[in-house]
Amino acid sequence: MLDRTHIGKIILLVVVSLYSATSFAADKKIGILVYDNVLSSDVTAPAEVFGVATRKSWFTDYEVLLVGVDRDVPVITTEEGIRLTVDKTIYDNPQLDALIVTSSYAMDVLFENNDLTNFLQSQAQTASWLASNCSGAFLYAHAGLLDGYRATTWAGGEKQLQREFPKINVIEDRNVVVDRNRISSNGGVPSYQSALVLLAQMSSVSNAKEVFETIQLNRLIPWSDVTQYLPKE
Repeated sequence: MLDRTHIGKIILLVVVSLYSATSFAADKKIGILVYDNVLSSDVTAPAEVFGVATRKSWFTDYEVLLVGVDRDVPVITTEEGIRLTVDKTIYDNPQLDALIVTSSYAMDVLFENNDLTNFLQSQAQTASWLASNCSGAFLYAHAGLLDGYRATTWAGGEKQLQREFPKINVIEDRNVVVDRNRISSNGGVPSYQSALVLLAQMSSVSNAKEVFETIQLNRLIPWSDVTQYLPKE
């Protein structure tokens, strides 16, 4: 039989363990850039993939943040009319492990936003991964963050990206392109493929497949439609 001293030590150990687990939970952050008139699927696809992943035991140290572009704008409305709550803004300077940049049909105001450009360049110095969906690649390009990299953009916009930014090696007819720690996609539904590829890179291929099956994307496409975009070892 355990005496009171031993019981006290066990209770203390359990409390310390629980405190430590809580303290270190969700200490890594995945940011998804949002703003009024953003295209919904560019946001919701990675939010769903990584949101599901954070509820798995192997990814609980991550959390997903919607990062707004404007000060004091707690809610944005997507192009399709979905209202989304902003978690942080670029002015909070969140320390991100991965940044996913999204797109809209009118990007010029974002290209001209010097604060946003500075934020992207700052995150490029510290984040492990930079990803873009659709014309979000143009945001990185304007910030000089795709020079010397292979990348893609919205289907049909590849030639424009190549013409305006000749230092980028633009890839056509490919849903997702991975080059070192840069991942770009055509956006829309392929944003799911891009998010799963990024998850595989940040975790493991088997973990990404688990999420692929959890969201039942396997009912629509084979797993090979994701793995074909993974870098060849």
